[in-house]
Amino acid sequence: MYPILKKEFNSFFASPIAYLVIGVFLLVNGLFLWTFDDDFNVLNAGFADLNSFFYLAPWVLLFLIPAITMKMFADEFQTGTIELLKTKPISNWQIVLGKFWAALILIFIAIIPTFVYVYSISELGNPVGNIDFGSTFGSYLGLFLLAGSYAAIGLFTSTLSKNQIVAFLLSVFIVFFFYYGFDALSNLFVNSGYTIQLFGMNEHFKSISRGVIDTRDILYFLSIILFFLFITKQKLSNE
Repeated sequence: MYPILKKEFNSFFASPIAYLVIGVFLLVNGLFLWTFDDDFNVLNAGFADLNSFFYLAPWVLLFLIPAITMKMFADEFQTGTIELLKTKPISNWQIVLGKFWAALILIFIAIIPTFVYVYSISELGNPVGNIDFGSTFGSYLGLFLLAGSYAAIGLFTSTLSKNQIVAFLLSVFIVFFFYYGFDALSNLFVNSGYTIQLFGMNEHFKSISRGVIDTRDILYFLSIILFFLFITKQKLSNE
């Protein structure tokens, strides 16, 4: 698994992909949270929290993560290098996990600089340090799990087409449906609305963001990740 992870990770930084992903993520969040005079600006909130960031970040990642994963298998199929890769003494699981962890580490690198937001908000609090660290920790945990789910979905869609743009669009659609689609469906079925919401990522992300770590929320995200990694491996085995 490690050689695949190293190869994919190095390929990110050998091209503009890694720098663009990290730069765009930090730039978009920074502009909306600290520069633009809008509802997301934390200085306009009147209280010390990062709710605006944790509302905005999942939507930004919804487009950036598919952009990271779209080429991972699509490019291998298009160039024919997938056959060479499968002849090496590594299992399909190792190939899938190596690519998955490479994408996830890049996402983590993009998210980690935002920890400075926590320090900034803490310093801006009255008194200094007046910030709900439990909720903030839960929100970051939820964001990492959400990113993992996005990456697993993106990895799967990259096996469905040799065209990277098609893989990107499919990934955005599936991720959007899992994140927001069930919330939209719940409005159509009032009597069972909450039950339908529980199938979506947003409800579990909001639950973790409250600072109470519920194992049901953790298991939900891990199930999504494992399911999409499993069907990715099955698709690879059938090629």
